[in-house]
Amino acid sequence: MPLINRFAIIFLFLVLVGCKEDQNENSFKKVPLTDFVDPFIGTGGHGHTYPGVSLPFGMVQPSPDNGTSGWDWSSGYHYSDSVITGFSQLHLSGTGIGDLNDILFMPVNKKIDMAQDTIEAYSSRFSHKNEISRPGYYQVLLDDSNIEVSLTASERNAYHRYKFPENQLQSVIVDLGFSINWDRPVNTGLQIKNDSIITGFRHSKGWANNQKVFFAAQFSRPIRNHISLDLLNDTVSSNTKKRHEIIQLIFGDNDTQELFVKIAWSSVSIENAIENFDNTAPGDFEKIRNHAQQVWNSALSDIVIETPIDSLKTIFYSALYHTQLAPVLFNDKNGEFRLENDSIVRAPQPVYSTFSLWDTFRAQQPLLTLIEPERVGDMIQSMLAYYEVRKVLPVWTLHGNETNTMTGYHSIPVITEAYFKGIGGFDVEKAYKAMKTTMMGDARGLKFYKKYGYIPFSKVDESVTITLEYAYNDWCVAQMAKALGKPEDYKYFIERSNAWHYLLDTKTGFMRGLSQDGKSWNEPFDPKHSRHRKQTDYTEGNAWQHSWFVLHDTENFIDKYGGQEKFTEALESLFTETSEITGENVSADISGLIGQYAHGNEPSHHIAYLFNRAGKPWRTQFWVRQILNSQYNTTPNGLSGNEDAGQMSAWYVFSSIGLYPFNPASGEYEIGSPLFKKSTIRLPQGNEFIIEAEKVSDTNIYIQSAWLNGEELKSTVIRHEDILRGGVLKLVMGSTPNKRWGLEKNH
Repeated sequence: MPLINRFAIIFLFLVLVGCKEDQNENSFKKVPLTDFVDPFIGTGGHGHTYPGVSLPFGMVQPSPDNGTSGWDWSSGYHYSDSVITGFSQLHLSGTGIGDLNDILFMPVNKKIDMAQDTIEAYSSRFSHKNEISRPGYYQVLLDDSNIEVSLTASERNAYHRYKFPENQLQSVIVDLGFSINWDRPVNTGLQIKNDSIITGFRHSKGWANNQKVFFAAQFSRPIRNHISLDLLNDTVSSNTKKRHEIIQLIFGDNDTQELFVKIAWSSVSIENAIENFDNTAPGDFEKIRNHAQQVWNSALSDIVIETPIDSLKTIFYSALYHTQLAPVLFNDKNGEFRLENDSIVRAPQPVYSTFSLWDTFRAQQPLLTLIEPERVGDMIQSMLAYYEVRKVLPVWTLHGNETNTMTGYHSIPVITEAYFKGIGGFDVEKAYKAMKTTMMGDARGLKFYKKYGYIPFSKVDESVTITLEYAYNDWCVAQMAKALGKPEDYKYFIERSNAWHYLLDTKTGFMRGLSQDGKSWNEPFDPKHSRHRKQTDYTEGNAWQHSWFVLHDTENFIDKYGGQEKFTEALESLFTETSEITGENVSADISGLIGQYAHGNEPSHHIAYLFNRAGKPWRTQFWVRQILNSQYNTTPNGLSGNEDAGQMSAWYVFSSIGLYPFNPASGEYEIGSPLFKKSTIRLPQGNEFIIEAEKVSDTNIYIQSAWLNGEELKSTVIRHEDILRGGVLKLVMGSTPNKRWGLEKNH
């Protein structure tokens, strides 16, 4: 589309919802917040994001696929690539494992030799100079065929528009055998239902061990012919209605160059997929695109920042955009969805999947408690539905399947946080029972954790990380037990939450693997050692990064370490130590290094805020600013590690406005060093919470004084209820530390 036409469309359909004043001097124009979002951020480096389309938490994610297998293609696309194989409808945002890429469509303008059965037969080169990505809209020109492809989406439908060259064949490849990375199809089928609708299914085995996708696609013009390949029999047939994995659909002579497609899917059945169709024609592309922009403008207006620096607006709103791509809607319009044991259940409320909980419990889920609290209740209902299958709460749920990826059970802090923040929509007693049952199990090292009070290094790999995370999970269960009047449970779990005591080696200052008899550490010990091919005590990291995970008992942690001075001295050395990492299989997740602090992976995300807890909040302010300035930028390589379904971006959203949910389940936020002179959180109840940073600048990074609703604030902590009531947090900033501010005990 010519550039002038794109600007015309933006102007004609500009909406007031979600718009804000441009902060440049003498400017009175208003721009939609979507103009500040660049979905290409994170598509380079190790960000693993996709540039395609989704509504907030939407069921479909149409996006281009490069057809390249590899870790940095986990989303199906990497900015370094120059080939597009097609456009599939389901994608993961920023994960460290690749899956999905289901239901691949690719427009072509010539007959393809279907017997080749290779993606090279229909792939095309492309150039980033002919590629556009905005919230709710993606466009690219395929160089080899000169076909322009545009994508948009509604909540449950993907919309494609193909603009073919004049007087050339108009055709579309549908490949259900397409897969990259972990996912492999085990059974597929295609059927031409009538001259404008095709249906099919794709059952696959991968990270989601039992993923079943049923789909329906409606075209804007009749299908005149088709050629399909039966991979089982390896024969080519024409004009049949037999099910096949790959099909080339051919459309007859037309007086228009444009072909539109509407695609819906279901985990249950083809009938449900058809029922999931919008009541709009495939050709209503611009209507759907404009609606998507309005939805995103509204979603992005939940937090409004004021800064004269355009690059900061781009980083912030791109981050806020990425925090709302997962979890994804999973049930059909009629409420039905499939569990991993193939049972079909129905829910009256929205059901979600793609829970990257090891990552997102830290900041992304807490962000949703502020801007999307109703969804959080539905998400917990979804977790409880998955609990019914295995009688344990989710670890990492992907399209209804438990992947058991990563350590701990971090659905537990998500539930605890929601309860103490007053979020309803779920059965609290049922949720508590699920929490207790999960933590009283034997799987995933719990058997040894219960027996020894920690996990000995000889019993389970990654024993230190698992022990520390179970201790935090236990603390969350204990808080729920106390609130629900269960004193015996409280006593049991609060005592178990002290498991970190066993692992702290005060001589070296690190959390270390402990022997079964509790008398010796795992030797030899190198705190920079990431992983030996046989064993490690840490998950995706080393002792430097994993020795600080005591979110629930930091005061005792600091005391046991040797006091505030010794603790902060060691903490400071984390950031100033050399960035060398040792080990035979160094984890690629150890990225974004500042010394040994690794911002590219989640175990480091709370660490800078520990200075607040240890009596040196000015060092929190210093290091938070260093991280904000060095680990995020406006390029495709703008994330220092995997986006991880919104967590990397959620850290930025919180930290850039001056807050962070250090221990999410506590309902408290630590104050850091805001980037913006004003940030307004528009709360669902209609209140607004405003953070004003007077005199803030690149040099004025230190808090001189703070005022909450006109009363002087001498603590580094504010509570969730302070925010919900609305009001103003005023921070007066300066270029030198005020070492007397923030030392008052947390209220």
